[in-house]
Amino acid sequence: MIMSELNYHHLRYFHAVAHDGNLTRTAHRLNVSQSALSAQIRQLELRLGHALFERRGRQLHLTEAGRIALDHADAIFATGAELIGTLMNRQDAARHLVRVGAIATLSRNFQLRFLRPILGRPDVVVSVRSGRIGDLLQDLEAHALDVVLTNFVPSRDASSPWIAHKIAEQPVSIVGHKKRIRRKDTAATLLQREPVLLPAVETTIRTNFDAYVSRLGIRPVIAAEVDDMAMLRLLSREDIGIAIVPPIVVTDELASGLLVEGERIPDLTETFFAITLKRRFPNPVLKELIVDALTET
Repeated sequence: MIMSELNYHHLRYFHAVAHDGNLTRTAHRLNVSQSALSAQIRQLELRLGHALFERRGRQLHLTEAGRIALDHADAIFATGAELIGTLMNRQDAARHLVRVGAIATLSRNFQLRFLRPILGRPDVVVSVRSGRIGDLLQDLEAHALDVVLTNFVPSRDASSPWIAHKIAEQPVSIVGHKKRIRRKDTAATLLQREPVLLPAVETTIRTNFDAYVSRLGIRPVIAAEVDDMAMLRLLSREDIGIAIVPPIVVTDELASGLLVEGERIPDLTETFFAITLKRRFPNPVLKELIVDALTET
């Protein structure tokens, strides 16, 4: 049997309902009956061979196939609007959307390194947003994100659907202005002599650092403790003290000579993970990114 072409009227109705999340409200806005709107969407689902919505109470939520269909619908109608607005006489290649979530405290330099293989590619659009791990995982499960970047594996049980890919492991060093760090200084000497800038107590780096200084019998003077690597970087630049950070956090400062790297803390590392879901329709660009990151480790 020869399949008919995609009906773009059906797609337009689906696009409207997907963004509203409410069939009744969309029907009212489009001045059509709710039953007619439901029938149009049902026709699209039959054509595509997948359910696009699931109902939870009075709200409609996109399925995984629905999220993919919405991505394509957004691109299709955006291209149509651009065509009308600019009278473009050529057709761009299809563009893949990669939606990345990252915990708010994660190193921006690490995020950039992870994304660099696809940045600037004409066939890829990258969306990046930061937030709390719980909110990001919720969006991952709702198919609103393709991947969540984090420096710890979130707790899970048998019902948790995500997969944690270990994509990088960075050493942790003492970093500061060159007037504070001399070539002969050991880690123990620096930690006893200089004020220290530390990650927040609940981080893995901080937990392991506290155990390290306890074994040495050292009680460092804490100048600041922050939960944001970007702020730790700024405090280091301002010469508030020596920072306990992965060198990737201060890559530019080390390259310019503004900061120098002292001794690395033994057995202290920061591990980075890409959290994904097992999907029937995986994002091909995301797979490339994870493979690239694993190749570098």
